[in-house]
Amino acid sequence: MTSSSAKGRVLILAGSDSGGGAGIQADIKAVTALGGYAATAITAITVQNTVGVSDVFSIPPAIVTAQARAVLDDIGADAFKTGMLGDAAMVAAVAEVLAGAPAIPAVVDPVMIAKGGAPLLAAEAVSAVKSLMIPNAALLTPNAPEAAALTGLVVETADDLRRAGEALLGLGAKAVLMKGGHLEGPRVVDLLLTPDGETAFEAERLDTRHTHGTGCTLASACAAGLAQGLPLVEAVARAWAYVQEAMARAPGFGAGHGPLDHAWPLRGKA
Repeated sequence: MTSSSAKGRVLILAGSDSGGGAGIQADIKAVTALGGYAATAITAITVQNTVGVSDVFSIPPAIVTAQARAVLDDIGADAFKTGMLGDAAMVAAVAEVLAGAPAIPAVVDPVMIAKGGAPLLAAEAVSAVKSLMIPNAALLTPNAPEAAALTGLVVETADDLRRAGEALLGLGAKAVLMKGGHLEGPRVVDLLLTPDGETAFEAERLDTRHTHGTGCTLASACAAGLAQGLPLVEAVARAWAYVQEAMARAPGFGAGHGPLDHAWPLRGKA
C-alpha cells in the first residue's frame, strides 16, 4: 500500500443507487462533505428511485475483490465502509478483503432491506454476515430490524436495542451503533456500545419522508471520521450531527422516501 500523510481515505464496498440518495452515491457524498477521500468497489447496480428498487444487477465477486485490491495497492485506505452485499458469495469476498487488511478499521452497515421494502440481502446470507463480517467490524451500524435478524431478539425498545447491541458485541464486533429510528416514540435514540461502555445520541424525531439513505450516510460519515484519525465516540458524534442536519435540510426531491442534503457543510449552516 502506498504510504500517505493525508488521512481520510475511505474504501467503500457497496451497491450503487441510480437515484443518488443511498448506496455508493450517498457514501461518496458524505465522505467528501466531511473532508475525506472516497474510493469504491461496487458490489451491485440497482435500478431505483425514491419510490423503490425495481431491479438489481450483481457484480461478480471476483471483480469486486479486484476493485478493492486495485485501490489498496495504489491509493490505500484509512478505513473501510461496507454496505449492500447481496448474497453469501459477496459477503465472503468482501470479508476476505477486510480480513486481509486488519489494521484498517471497517465500518460495517449490514444492509438488508431498502427504504421502500425491497430485499437487498438474501436470507441465507444473514449467517454469513454474522460469521464473516461482524468479527471484522470496528463499528457495526444495524437498525432495529437488522439487529433483530442478526440476533434473533425482539428489538422494539431502547432496552431491546441495548440487549441486541451487547449480543452483537459478543459476536465479535469491536463497537456497535444501534440505530433507533425504527422504534416508536417522539424521540430517536441511537446507542453506541463498546466493551468500555455506552454513549447515547438523542433528538426529537423529524416529521419528514426524506429519510432515504440515512443508514448509508451515517455509516460513511463514521468511516470518514475514523479515517481522519478521530476517536470512535467523536467520529460517531460528528457523523450523527451531520445526518440530523442533512435530514432537516432535505431538498424535497422525489415522490417517495426522498434523499438528504449531503452537501450542507459545504454551504455552511446559514
